[in-house]
Amino acid sequence: MPARQDGGALRGGAPRAVWLSGECDPRSVSARSAAADLIKEERPPHLVWHPGSGDVVQLVPATRAALALGAPAGREGRACVQILVVGQSRVPFTGALLIGVEAIVAWLDTWGVARRWPAGPPLPSPQSYHALRSRRDWARGGHFGGSQVPLAERPDPGGIDIRRITGPDTPVAPIPAPRTPIGEPPAASLLLARPSRAHEPVRGEPAEPARPPRTAPLPAPQSNPDHPPPQGDPVPVGSPALSN
Repeated sequence: MPARQDGGALRGGAPRAVWLSGECDPRSVSARSAAADLIKEERPPHLVWHPGSGDVVQLVPATRAALALGAPAGREGRACVQILVVGQSRVPFTGALLIGVEAIVAWLDTWGVARRWPAGPPLPSPQSYHALRSRRDWARGGHFGGSQVPLAERPDPGGIDIRRITGPDTPVAPIPAPRTPIGEPPAASLLLARPSRAHEPVRGEPAEPARPPRTAPLPAPQSNPDHPPPQGDPVPVGSPALSN
């Protein structure tokens, strides 16, 4: 089912695959009907895949850019294959059947897409709206969720299990933390920058000088009448004065 238009020529760079969600119910929507809707909306991906049935529909050649991503990054890479999964980001599609995923990943291998996820596992929705979308990770190539693509404000595909897609040997990086909204410092930096109230001077009064550390006083030696101190030794504290 070829689309009437695509995103133009690719600009070169590391090959990539981007996994997206169609935000439709896979129990009532087929791959073919989802593909037809995307063509009408003029935002076709390269592939539409239904993981429950295994049906795959190709709309755009892998040598051309697709339009489902909606970001300039969709033209970056010798290949930037956009795969729209019939499913919803709030229900990660890797929690159910994945019929045909091995064939899709093997096809991506032929386009040089490395079986790695440089940005780590995608965040679940809605936290994924605040994903980092690092240019540095994107430049390495490999597999990405739509929420990890620079300048693409998408929440999909949700918190998917990346090893169910690219295999059990896929290295799993730590789940990235969401980015901090503009104007709000990270929580960790607030803890480091906030002074302790125990050392904070009262407003309008001079700061209290630093005190030397306390040490416990040595116990005073006890007087013993059977063994008086030898002559010349200091008199023990608390003992009666010696007579001349």
